[in-house]
Amino acid sequence: MPAFSAYDGTQLAYHVLGDGPPVICLPGGMQDSVYLGDLGGLPAHRQLIRLDLRGTGDSATPQDTASYRCDRLVDDVEALREHLGLDRMDLLAHSGGANLAAQYVTRHPERVGKLTLITPSVMAVGLTITGDTRLEIARLRQDEPWFAPAFAALEAIVAGRATGDSWQAIAPFSYGRWGEAAQAHQAAEARQRNMEAASAFAADGAFDPDATRTALARFGPPVLLLAGEVDLAAPPPVVAEFTGLFPNAKLVVQPGAGHFPWLDDADRFAATTAAFLSD
Repeated sequence: MPAFSAYDGTQLAYHVLGDGPPVICLPGGMQDSVYLGDLGGLPAHRQLIRLDLRGTGDSATPQDTASYRCDRLVDDVEALREHLGLDRMDLLAHSGGANLAAQYVTRHPERVGKLTLITPSVMAVGLTITGDTRLEIARLRQDEPWFAPAFAALEAIVAGRATGDSWQAIAPFSYGRWGEAAQAHQAAEARQRNMEAASAFAADGAFDPDATRTALARFGPPVLLLAGEVDLAAPPPVVAEFTGLFPNAKLVVQPGAGHFPWLDDADRFAATTAAFLSD
């Protein structure tokens, strides 16, 4: 397993899939990057380099657990770029990884060629996702056989009445198709995620939305933001707001997709992403 040393000596692992010009992939949720798979077959078009963030996957656990904070992870991404000998790199980030990508762009804009944000979290830029927005998107699934109990759990969460079972009950909303593949993907999440790291990721001081917005407004390279039509975590209207923070960005909404669009329609996802990266 290829690895490199971070600024504090922590050994970080990465996974290489395919050939061609590399795309550095940042996972979300302080989760083993294995959940990204091959991103719908993207290695047929570009080489993917999936980073296991510190404390996840095959990467080592740091001595200082405060180093899990998002802004401090920027130095790990920069160390990977230096290790790979890349002057500039194309960067792809999913979900919570978009916060890290946005902060990397803020500090190292000259090191990024193209930026791809897949169903991105918006914490780093200070956007708000309202409960009403999530409920509106959820209602698009009202014909699904699992909808009634899942929607009731979502209503409880939005109203501040969540129980321990509520979060598990809304799992089907994360996927465009709640079949065997989606259920297996979701079931693996608990063992793939470092909960201590996930809790520290957004600790006080992790984000400076005003500074990040200012930096993104000056970032000229092409940016793709891809939203899932039925994604509650990154609803298309909010991803559209995120898109507007860049001077040279486009939004694509993948029909019928949830938070993991490469699982819902691999061919469409790979074609959209590869076309952007090859332009």
